[in-house]
Order: sequence, then C-alpha cells, then structure tokens
Amino acid sequence: MSTAAWRLALLGHPNSGKTALFNLLTGSRQKVANYAGVTVERKEGQLTTPSGQVLRVLDLPGAYSLNALSSDEAVTRDVITGQRAGEGTPALLVCVVDATRLQLGLRMVLETRAMGLPMVLALNMSDAARRAGIAIDCAVLERELGMPVVETVGIRKGGARALVQWLDGWRPSGAVQPRPWQAQGPAQVLQTQQEARRIMRLAVQEPEHLPHWDDAIDRVVLHPLWGMLLLAGTMFLMFQAVFSWAAVPMDAIDAGVAALGGWLHAHLPEGVLRSLLVDGIVAGAGGVLVFLPQILILFFFILALEDSGYLPRAAFLLDRIMGSVGLSGRSFIPLLSSFACAIPGIMATRSITHWRERLVTIMIAPLMTCSARLPVYALLIAAFIPARTVAGVFNLQGLVMFALYLGGILGAMAVAAVLKLWRGKLRPTPLLMELPSYRLPSARSLAQGLYERAAIFVKRVGGIILALSVLLWFLSSFPAPPEGAAGAAIQYSLAGQLGRALEVVLAPLGFNWQIAVALVPGMAAREVVVSALGTVYALSATGDETAAQLGSLIAQQWSLATALSLLAWFVFAPQCISTLATVRRETNSWRLALLMAAYMFALAYSASWLTYRLALAWGGG
Repeated sequence: MSTAAWRLALLGHPNSGKTALFNLLTGSRQKVANYAGVTVERKEGQLTTPSGQVLRVLDLPGAYSLNALSSDEAVTRDVITGQRAGEGTPALLVCVVDATRLQLGLRMVLETRAMGLPMVLALNMSDAARRAGIAIDCAVLERELGMPVVETVGIRKGGARALVQWLDGWRPSGAVQPRPWQAQGPAQVLQTQQEARRIMRLAVQEPEHLPHWDDAIDRVVLHPLWGMLLLAGTMFLMFQAVFSWAAVPMDAIDAGVAALGGWLHAHLPEGVLRSLLVDGIVAGAGGVLVFLPQILILFFFILALEDSGYLPRAAFLLDRIMGSVGLSGRSFIPLLSSFACAIPGIMATRSITHWRERLVTIMIAPLMTCSARLPVYALLIAAFIPARTVAGVFNLQGLVMFALYLGGILGAMAVAAVLKLWRGKLRPTPLLMELPSYRLPSARSLAQGLYERAAIFVKRVGGIILALSVLLWFLSSFPAPPEGAAGAAIQYSLAGQLGRALEVVLAPLGFNWQIAVALVPGMAAREVVVSALGTVYALSATGDETAAQLGSLIAQQWSLATALSLLAWFVFAPQCISTLATVRRETNSWRLALLMAAYMFALAYSASWLTYRLALAWGGG
C-alpha cells in the first residue's frame, strides 16, 4: 500500500482546538467540500512527516458523543464506524481533548476505544493546563487508556511537533475492521462517565484551589443586566469601528481607484475600450474594492469573539430572550455567523437538534445584516449622513450603521414571533452548551482568518462582481442612441429600457431608473449594487463626472427620502441566489426557498414605502 493512501482523522469535542491543530498540521494544503448527500463541511488536508511519509488528514465535525443528536455528530459517527459509502474507516484516529477539561473529552475517547480502532490521544492546550497548575501523568494515562498520549498546543507554531514525530514512526498494522457499534443506553453512559472519573483520579492532579478567573469574569458576562449591557456595548463598538478605523485605508484605496481611472481616461483614445475599462471595470469592481477595510474590521471582531470563548456565553445570555420568540440560545451563533454571510450562518444551524427550531432560524438568518450589504450602507451613509460626533464621543455615521443592524435583528425577532404561532405550543429544546475557558485570541489564527476573508472578497470582486460589471456595462452601452438624441447614451440602451420598465413598480419607493437597474444584478450578490450604480452613473455622466464621485453624485441627485428608503430596502432585501440555493439544499425544499424570497420581498417593499412616505412627511424630500 502506498503511504499516500494512509488516512488519519481528527476526532474531538467542540472547543477542543481540533480545527486549530488541523490547520497547524496541514497548513495551506487543505481542501474544503461537503460530505456526499449532506451539507456538513468536509475539511481534508495533507501532512508530510520529516521522513517523507505522506498522510491524508481529515478534520471530523466536532462531537461530544457517538450517540448523535445533530447532523454534524451523525457524520462523525458514520465516518468512524465505516458506514459512509465510499469513505472507508480511517487508518488512525487522533483524539483531540482539551487538557484543561480532560474529563469532558474522555467520554468520547472511551466510547470510540470500544470499537477497537487504532488511536492516539492528543492532549491539546497542554500549556494552558500547566499554567493552571494541572499535572497530567501521560504514562498513567497511556496505561489506563491503552493508547499513546502526546501533548500539543494547536495555536502555537511548533505546537504539534510531538504529534508529528509520533506519526513519523507510525505505520498501520493492516486493514482496519471496527467492531459493530450500537448506541449507548443510560446505564452504559453512566458506566462510561464513572470510568472517566476513575482515570482522572489516577492520572490527573489538580491544585486544591484552582484559579477561578473564568467564574469571576462570568459573574459579569452572564449577569442578566451587566452581561446584556456588555453585549450591547461590544456590538456597538464593532459598528463604530467599522467607520472610525477604516477611514484611512478606505481613502487610500479610493484614491488609488480614482487615480487608475483618471490615468486610463487620459492615456486611452476615446472609444469602446476606454469606456469598458474606465466606466465598466474601474467604476464597477473598483467601486466595491474600496469597502474591503470595513469588511475586514467586521470579521476581526467576529473572529476575536469566537476565539476568546465569548460567543457561547452570549448564546446563554440571550437564551431567555430568544425563548420569548420560540427559539433558544443555540440560534445565536448561526445568526451571528450570518452577519458575515447568511450561507455559513444557515449551514451552522445543523447544530440545532429540533427541526422546527432549526427551520425558523434558517428563515430569519438572512435578515441579519451580512457583509455584502456593508458597501451599500457605507456608500449611502457617507453620502447623506454628516461625519460628525454625537455627545463628543460617538460617530454619527456609526450610530446610523448600528441602527440599521439593530433593525435587521428586530425584524428577525418579529418574524420568529410570527412563525412561533405556526409552531403552536411547542417549546424550544433546553440549551445545553459547554462554556470554554477564556483565552486571548491567537494572533496567528486571526491573521489567517482575515487573510482567508480578504482572499474571498477579492476573488468575488475579480470574479462575479467583475463579470456582472462588464455585463452591465455592455447592457448600458448598446444599442447606440439614435441620431439627435439629447440625453445620455445609457437612457437608450437595453439597461436603460429595463430600468424604465422597473421604475413603474419601484417609483412608489422613491427609486429612479438607475436604482432599478442596479437592483437587478444585486440579486446575484448584494455588493454588486454599488458597482452597478458606479457603472450606470459613469455612463450617465454628461460632463467631467467620474466614478470616483459616485457618493457626491447621488447626494446631489437623490433626495434624503430616497436614500433612507433604499437603506430600509436593504435591511430586508430579498436574498441573493446563492443563499436561496443554500436554503433549498439545507431544507430539501424549493418551496421554502421561494417562500423566503417572497416574504423578504414583501418586507423590503413595505419597509421602503413606509420609510419614504414618513421621510417626505418630515421634510426629507
């Protein structure tokens, strides 16, 4: 057998640092897909040991037990037991446990050991255990478990050295044939827990007075009043930072885009090529690229909160509030993930065990303001909201951004409350969730996460956004205007004709034909609306106006009522096609995906109409 065919799988409970260890072992040699037949993410990478042995490393979804309660745990169980068609049983299981909470991970280790599979135990976060005064006798642990034990630190460079050295000398003894697995009953579960406690007494020595920093912090973080104020303050700081911290890099990118457009305009002869490059590509894709700093700041906060151990506590804190609308704290993390993008947020609902609760979370997840809406918000806020401070401290533009995000959250809770009536008297399942230890976010992990997000955004700019910008430029440039035409050429183009037709439907919202044109490609990706507006107004220009002046152009040509109406539209904006496809895949129903699109369109239209009318009544015309 070739060594390249040997496959090992990382098995561990959530928050054990398993995925960080996977990243440390495989580096950039990873590929991400879905398991066949389900939407559970599959991460597989390659590890080459010092002697040149090549191993395939599979990162299994986190699980507390083989008695699966969610689709993630079911996939982990099926891979270990060899029940997934075409998968085969891994040649080796690396059981990753948090050394500071060893007893929590021992149940899974003991359950899996009963199947007779080759295993090695990785004591992850071993440095944190030593700092806490926890002494683990690896030799005793090896004797009692009957498997090798190595220490690892998944978030530190070189933290997997002992594991890699052990793997370098490991060779499979033959084909793996796991013993038949049966779900454990209550008596067996109790016996496993007792065995875990027995091993803990033999192998682990804890100080008489363990440091209780987590408990001291939790007295504030989980307090019904102070905890909620801290959560609200954290979210508020996030949105203030999106504007305050991003100003300098955004100005630099904006100046670069404007300079590139000006250079091309000055050095290329007038014609189709110059129009394509300046009005189509630079005005379109370049107009979206400028918002990269704001998106990275948003992701920085989300990743830092996740690494610090705060997110599960926020879920517990919000459990009672979410219970009032028929949800539980389990829905919090998928909904928070939806602030980045609704697609991973919807996929994260797989951890919710009850189907109806999961379905409601799926249906409201797109109401969380995803990062794709951020460029639209930033453009309109910068154009219509003055950049001044309130009370000498708060950025007014940041306050408006916070209000828009809060509007999406309140809208989602309102929809959940309505859906609660459909669910009848069924109560959400009780929330049981591990609270990991607090820890400082890893700079390496944050940098890698931000790099991945930046790469994804830039690829979207260079992929779908660029393609749609070029397509919109073509539709906005052809056919040519008739002889003697007085207006801009775009008014006589295919895009102009489409915009005039849609304007009839959208005029009650205060939208002109340029906005109507921009909303169409926005169905593919919301941030394309900004590039579409840049292209449309660049081609609508009759003087020296350029795409770099988009903000000032719309400030001059739109009323405040129109801007507020468009902001309200995007709070409840109909979903992009990718999100609807994800909903269909997760629910196995096009009916539910189309229902989502219909109710969100109705919400967006109603909110925009009401906002426009109120703004006109208050003098916003």
